[in-house]
This record gives sequence, structure tokens and C-alpha cells, in this order.
Amino acid sequence: MLTKIYGSTIHGVSAITITIEVNVDQGVGYHLVGLPDNAIKESSYRISAALKNVGYKLPGKKITINMAPADLRKEGSAYDLSIAIGILAASGMINGENVSNYIIMGELSLDGGLQPLRGVLPIAIKAREEGFKGIILPIQNTQEAAIVDNLDVLGVENIKDVIDFFNGEKNIEPTIVDTRKQFNEKVTNFPFDFSEVKGQEMAKRAIEVAAAGGHNIILIGPPGSGKTMLAKRVPSILPPLTLREALETTKIHSVAGKMGAETSLMTIRPFRSPHHTISDVALVGGGTNPQPGEISLAHNGVLFLDEMPEFKRSVLEVMRQPLEDREVTISRARFTVNYPASFMLVASMNPSPSGYFPDDPNNTSSVAEMQRYMNKLSGPLLDRIDIHVEIPKVEFEQLSDKRKGELSEAIRERVMNAREIQSKRFETESINYNAQMPPKLIEKHCQLDETSQNLIKLAMAKLNLSARAFDRILKVSRTIADLEASENIQSHHISEAIQYRSLDREFWNA
Repeated sequence: MLTKIYGSTIHGVSAITITIEVNVDQGVGYHLVGLPDNAIKESSYRISAALKNVGYKLPGKKITINMAPADLRKEGSAYDLSIAIGILAASGMINGENVSNYIIMGELSLDGGLQPLRGVLPIAIKAREEGFKGIILPIQNTQEAAIVDNLDVLGVENIKDVIDFFNGEKNIEPTIVDTRKQFNEKVTNFPFDFSEVKGQEMAKRAIEVAAAGGHNIILIGPPGSGKTMLAKRVPSILPPLTLREALETTKIHSVAGKMGAETSLMTIRPFRSPHHTISDVALVGGGTNPQPGEISLAHNGVLFLDEMPEFKRSVLEVMRQPLEDREVTISRARFTVNYPASFMLVASMNPSPSGYFPDDPNNTSSVAEMQRYMNKLSGPLLDRIDIHVEIPKVEFEQLSDKRKGELSEAIRERVMNAREIQSKRFETESINYNAQMPPKLIEKHCQLDETSQNLIKLAMAKLNLSARAFDRILKVSRTIADLEASENIQSHHISEAIQYRSLDREFWNA
């Protein structure tokens, strides 16, 4: 007897439905075809033990299983439950009348229990798109899958629950999640606040400008000046995620297996802070079985690179294309995978190997050592960072001041007002904020008066700026003008933007 069961596989951040055809016929043998990997080939042992421990057994007949499309490689152990139910239905041990109405996924333990899966959200979205009645999966994944409406999400703890469900002996209640309510309750639930930061008013201002325009920023300062503290608070002043962005971000984290059992939807912007020993593939994504990297996990949020010069140069250089295109393309001989990577880069570094500025008495680095240290960051990479800001050490008077700083909520309000101006400006374009402006839009929206033109001309000559750095100054000045709700860019906006190009100045070798 032939039975068709449906599963799903992940390709990039989307799902592809897999048809699992199970045929039970006269003879003896177990044949699994359709490009399965070793984890799937080993499923017969897990299925046999699981069925035996819940009172069933594999039929002593010839079992042929085909996973279609046969030219697409299938990976992982998530097909155990699908294959097991297919065998039981094809051999007549359970009622297989309704099995084709559901996507069935789950990894079996030897006692019949089910292990959680990764990539459940895109699988549920695909199931709804293709008109399936529901999805049957481990109970640990139900909160995540239940984000998708108009789909019955049935969570099970054991294969026996699935058998009883299809035999009509047990009813499984669908899991229901009020996505909008959960989203609205937690959308401003931040663990850190800018009011906790003492001093560093210029750095706070630079971060506010960066957040308002979606600009990349690097913080340069000695140890203990508050670089990491400031970076961790950046998500608290960014505009809250929209529901569409939250679903997009959740999909990526679901595919990477970063969602907890009790979490159904990411409600605050991600903050990723990889260690400087990270590899190229771990940062940008890829691998034998491609997975999203840290820059994709930071999509719609913040990627923080602490002590940026300590990262391998090759790791930093592979970021150049994603910083421009805001997506990562992983190419293989047989397929290509695209991962979104629209993130705000926040980096930090010491001004020298000793950790101090050239004019600081604690600085013990020679000019040559400082130059070697700075050369770890290539010019093309620094050009892609819009704002460079110096952070001095915090003085005792600032640390001992009992007054609270400005709340993140107040800063976020100004940032959101500036973003609203940008949304209206780009409503007919395919971009959302100033940092994404291509040259055509820079020319249109960054008109300068004569004073401003002379000012930027002088800066270009003095600082030997590249064409990309020139564009960055214009974009940042446009954001500063938006924060003031100014229709035109004025000379003081240009002046402030030029101040945020510290690494273009030759003061490091003083």
C-alpha cells in the first residue's frame, strides 16, 4: 500500500515542502531514497526502537521510502516522525485517511518522545501558503509555530499521541497565540537604559544620530571609558520593531535554532556581539549545510564588534559586501542561498595597542606600533562606517554625579520623529532611512548652500577624504538636519558630520 506524508526542509530562510512516499509491499527490506543524509538514513533505528516502546513495530515487509523532490538534498533528523507515521499508515496499522492534511515533523527519541526542531516558523508559513489544514510537531515548538494564523498547530510529546490522534482516540487542541498582544506587551522591554551612562555626552549624541539614520558607528576610546556600556544600550533608542520586521527577524533566529521553547516572537531588536576569534563563516554564514551567520542574526538590529582591530582581517573584509548590499549570498555548485543582513554596525576600539590616546601619559605605544595597529582596519572598511567618534576617559566628577542621565525613552522619541521624516521622504523608494541612500537620492535630498559647499570642500582637502567618505558626510548631515526637523542641510549640520570622521584625521601619530 502506498501512502504520502508531507514534511518540510529549510532553504535559506524559507521552507520547501517535501513529499515522503512510503510503499509497503511483499518481501523484506528497508530502502530509503531521495538524497537523504546520514542522519535520515539512521532514522530506521530510532523509528524501530520508538515504535517498539509504544507498543507497535515495523512491519516485516519490503518498505520503500522516497523523499521528493529527489534531486534536493535532505538533511537532519526532523523526518523521523514523518517516516514513522508514513510506515504505520502504509501498513494499515493506523488510519491514514487524514495524514496528508498535515505537515508532520519531529525527531524521535528511542522511547517515542520528540525532540524540538529548528526552522519551525518558515515551515508553518509554508504550510499555510500551500493550504495544509495544520502542522504536527514537538510541543516545545508550538509557541513559535502558532504565530501563523489560519493553521492548526498541534503539539505532541510522544509518537503515541500522533497515532491516537489519527485513529480518533485522542483529540489534540491547537495552540493559539495572540501575536499582536504578545508583541505590544514586550516591544519596549529593554534591559539597559542610557540614563545609567555617566558623562560621554558627545558619544551619546553621535549614537543618537547613528540610530536616527541607521548609520554604522565606531567608538574609539581607552579602556573603561564606557564603549561597551554605550553599545549595549543602542537597541533601547532604536524605533520599535514593526510586526513585519519581528516576523522577519524571528524567521532567521528560528532557522538558526536560536529560539527558546517559551519564546514565540522576537519583540525587541537583536543585539549580537561575537567574540573576536570568530571565523569568516560564523560571521557571514555558510558552511557545508548553510546556516545564517552573526550578521544575519543581527538583521533589523545591532551587530557589535568589540575591539574591532582584534578580529582577523579576513573576517572584517568579508563584511564589506553585506554592509553595502544588506544581504549575504552563499553560493554553492548546485544552489545559492540569500540571507538578509540589514543591520546597524556598532564597533569599538582602543586608540593604540596600549589602549590610550597619543597625548595620554599612560600611552606607551610608539608611532610605528600605533600605525601597525591602525592598519588592521582597511580604508575601504572604515569608509563604510559613517560615524567615528572619540570617547575620552570618564572623570571622577562625572562618575560621582548622582543625577540620572536622559532616559532612552526620550532619545528614542527624537529618533522615531527623524525616522518618520525619512519614511515620508522615501515612501516611493525601496529604502527606509538615510544610511541606505544611493548616489541618485543623495544628490536629490542633500542639496548644499554655498557656505556648506565651501566647508566640505575644505574638509575634503584637509582630510584627504574619499568619494565614499564624502557621501557618508552628506548622509549623516541629512540625518542631523532631520533630528532638528530642518528641511535643508545647513552649515552647522555639515560641521557636526565632519566631526564624526575622526579616523580620517592624522592625529594618531602626534
